[in-house]
Amino acid sequence: MPDTPVPPPEKPKRPQQVFTLLVELGHMPGDKLPKGATGAGLLVYATGVDEAEAVRETVAVLKQADLRPLDVTSYGTLDERLAAGDEVPQEERDLMARALAENAVIVAQKTWFSDADEND
Repeated sequence: MPDTPVPPPEKPKRPQQVFTLLVELGHMPGDKLPKGATGAGLLVYATGVDEAEAVRETVAVLKQADLRPLDVTSYGTLDERLAAGDEVPQEERDLMARALAENAVIVAQKTWFSDADEND
């Protein structure tokens, strides 16, 4: 009787985590930035099994929204931020929990940049 092939063991799924990201946006013709804006900074909570996936997903979502991500800085997961001594208010924790529950990218804060900022 022939041996039945044994399927390889399944890799355990890595759990989703939420990462705090700061995204710098540049201006391009036809983008969705307000009139006069030369760019923006976005504070984002994004899910991923690792930091790289959270960054990729964030960049993809922003590009779909006709925005131009230039740079992404990660501040890590909630646990990493707490270990670094950050104080994380409940409001932020609630947004992180929502991002995890919805497997989403959530923009928590946005700051528009303009040339007028440099002249102040």
